[in-house]
Amino acid sequence: MKRLRACATLAGVIGLAGLTQAFGQASCRPTLAFREVAFSDMRPPTMQRKWTAVVSVDASPCAANATGRFEIVFSRLQEFGPDTESREEFTWAAPAVNIAVDFAPTEAVQGYRIGKIAPCPCAAD
Repeated sequence: MKRLRACATLAGVIGLAGLTQAFGQASCRPTLAFREVAFSDMRPPTMQRKWTAVVSVDASPCAANATGRFEIVFSRLQEFGPDTESREEFTWAAPAVNIAVDFAPTEAVQGYRIGKIAPCPCAAD
């Protein structure tokens, strides 16, 4: 019984040490913000429209010249059928990135937001 208790205690200490080490590693992320958002008129012959934006990137928490992935979540209004939500993935780089997404003639943008932002290597203190 004492061996079982000792093994359980040892396993708990090892697990706690691993957890502490994982939390001790710094995780940094840039701050992203939308600028200059536009939705074009329909373009013949496909009649598609293009949603564009400039996403400003404050990468000051990140190491120099860092880049990373992020997503934009769109709420799409559908002319025929239920409205949908979609996610598009892009790469950020400071100081800004230009984004363009095509929409079908039967779709419109109801809303958009920044979704997941992958962590970046932290800047040296």
